[in-house]
Amino acid sequence: MHSASSWYMHPLRVRYQETDQMAVVFHGNYVTWFEIGRTEWIRNAGYDYKTIEDCGLLLPVVDLQCRYVLPARYDDTVLVCTRVAEFSPVRVSFESQVRRVALSDFHASELAAGKQLPGELLVEGGTKHVWVNQLWQPARINKVMPELYELLRTK
Repeated sequence: MHSASSWYMHPLRVRYQETDQMAVVFHGNYVTWFEIGRTEWIRNAGYDYKTIEDCGLLLPVVDLQCRYVLPARYDDTVLVCTRVAEFSPVRVSFESQVRRVALSDFHASELAAGKQLPGELLVEGGTKHVWVNQLWQPARINKVMPELYELLRTK
């Protein structure tokens, strides 16, 4: 397995529909936000899921971890922070954090690998995935999309 440390941060504003009767974000929405983080991480790296799927690769979730620290509330600005934690030719794991921030405090260009993420930690966790082909058989990304594998090595 290889390890990477570059965080990608995607800002979101909590919408009223994402909250529950307790006036906090419903816990299942964080899983959706993890998915948004992964999608935007890949898009920021120069790819998108459609292109990857058009090459015959799928990336199902095989494990999900989520630890709730503090609740997000309606109209909060949050950052979905995502990075590749580990990868191999057949697996990839993403680490995720959701953090409350004031947009005026968020300067992505100032964040270097290894520095403290901005804001207040609300939720942390991640997902593990296995590369498969369209028949759901394991696939080696370094064989099917070597350029994407190299990108993962450098991120």
